Amino acid sequence: MTKYLFLFAFLQTILSVAQENTEVYIFDISPAYEGLEMLNMKNISNDPGYDNQPSFASNETILFAGNNNGQTDIAEYNLTSKSKKFFNQKTDGGEYSPQKFSANNDVAAVRLDKNGHQRLYQYNSETRNASKLIENLQVAYFAFYTDRIILSTVLNGDKMDLALIDLQQKSADTLFRNAGRSLQKVPNTNSMSYSLVNEEGNLDVYLLEMETMESFFVCELPIGIKDFVWMNDTQILIGSGNKLYMYDTLGEPEWSRVASLEEHGIMNITRMAVSPNGKKLALVGEIN
Repeated sequence: MTKYLFLFAFLQTILSVAQENTEVYIFDISPAYEGLEMLNMKNISNDPGYDNQPSFASNETILFAGNNNGQTDIAEYNLTSKSKKFFNQKTDGGEYSPQKFSANNDVAAVRLDKNGHQRLYQYNSETRNASKLIENLQVAYFAFYTDRIILSTVLNGDKMDLALIDLQQKSADTLFRNAGRSLQKVPNTNSMSYSLVNEEGNLDVYLLEMETMESFFVCELPIGIKDFVWMNDTQILIGSGNKLYMYDTLGEPEWSRVASLEEHGIMNITRMAVSPNGKKLALVGEIN
């Protein structure tokens, strides 16, 4: 039992990365002369404890890992009705990184059980019941390419491997060792994006062309940065402290400051998500 409790605490640390009192915010965004205009801020989690890992199920619906009376469950927020509810029935573990399937309203999420098992599950939109998507794979983070093909990071000791999961074949192929946690499909392309730890201990961003399975270096993230989001097929956004920075793959190879959230009292910006139409930005931060 002691071994399982230690493992559970270790895995939970990987998922939460020491952010215990985070909130999920939503902004309307648009290009501006000096960078990025951010308007109409709203705290959509508005709850003490761990609220994190947002993803857009649609332009009007956001999923995130939300605090539910001390347990982390799949939270769903509707921007039109301004209402929040919890998607799944409570389990013995906690649900993280919720993301919607494209073909239906079901949701995939990483479930961390108290026995240390960390698996990828599918949550039925009608029954709210869960079924395991792949056996015996310690999935840490993931992103859909299609409803069948998933890019993931899998726990390997105190590090993570980048693995490609085929849900139909129930198989996983390891692509690279020592991967970062930020995974996503690049908008309007057939590419997935991932990061790997380089020799200096920082993270390099890569593109994986899914049709050829070739990888291409994009850029290095600034020191200490683990999260990034593609605004479109050429621009990458990161948060650092209370500022946002952008890297344009068609411009100069540098990070340019595009916005500050100091006036909103938000600090320690980490995970972000952009709505399908590119008009809204969800981000995770802490109150100053």
